[in-house]
Amino acid sequence: MSTRFPAGRLATLLLVSVTAVWGSTFFLIRDLVATVPSADFLAVRFAIAAVVMAVVFRRQLLALTRREVMIGVVLGVLYGLAQLLQTIGLEHTDASVSGFVTGTYVVLTPIFAAVLFRDRLPWTTWVAVLLATAGLAVLSLRGLSVGFGEALTLGSAALYALHIVGLGRWSTAGSATGLATVQAFVIAVVAGIAAVPGGLTLPADGGQWASLLYMAIVAGAVALWAQTWAQAHLPATRAAIVMTMEPVFAAFFAVLFGGESLTARMLVGGALVLTAMYVVELLGRRSPEASAEEDPPAELLHHEV
Repeated sequence: MSTRFPAGRLATLLLVSVTAVWGSTFFLIRDLVATVPSADFLAVRFAIAAVVMAVVFRRQLLALTRREVMIGVVLGVLYGLAQLLQTIGLEHTDASVSGFVTGTYVVLTPIFAAVLFRDRLPWTTWVAVLLATAGLAVLSLRGLSVGFGEALTLGSAALYALHIVGLGRWSTAGSATGLATVQAFVIAVVAGIAAVPGGLTLPADGGQWASLLYMAIVAGAVALWAQTWAQAHLPATRAAIVMTMEPVFAAFFAVLFGGESLTARMLVGGALVLTAMYVVELLGRRSPEASAEEDPPAELLHHEV
């Protein structure tokens, strides 16, 4: 990797691009799940993603060790369960509250990293966590009632945080593509098991299939690979802060394509999240602790093309 463009910087840009893609899917998912049950949608989406990735990344998949396959299975189960809990929780709570509660993974990630792996974080990271959380609250929170839906959504946030921590700990540049492929297969299986009781419902027309294919290939296969590769070069907490850009992009696309109006809440919330990005990506690099965590092990720099 060229010294003029460090792997960490490229990973950040890639992860921001992933959040933009995720943000673009909100209005598509909202329309699709009106006729296709959530578990069915997730099962078909990740099954397509897994098949595409297995064809494209066959060599990298076969090169995984047994340990790496098991890591991929565990991470896939975490992510698949998180998707299901978030989707079921959304059926019992407002979308705005769900968005905020899901975003609490930005707080849970450094806590889990500290408890499980004794990670020490620079003060700039904790400032960025607080700013990102405040931005999420301004963007999405319009009253919070704690009930069944909120509890499920908080559970999904905890699983997302564990997934982020796990990727940050075990993903390497060399194993990223194979690891992402294993995760896609496992997510499809987890969602498929949840879809079995009611039978599998497929999209009804070409427009729905086009949306599903976009979410399977671009927001599924490509995004899952990009997240896995990026987290081989980023500390888990910084990755979580970068991923809080998702609701900012969701608001942007809702205004651009969904017919929603630009509000002061969107501007203030988005500004807080962007400030968090600035703190962790620019100011954080100036501290000795951040510089130490920025330098990946030498083996991470030898990635597959």
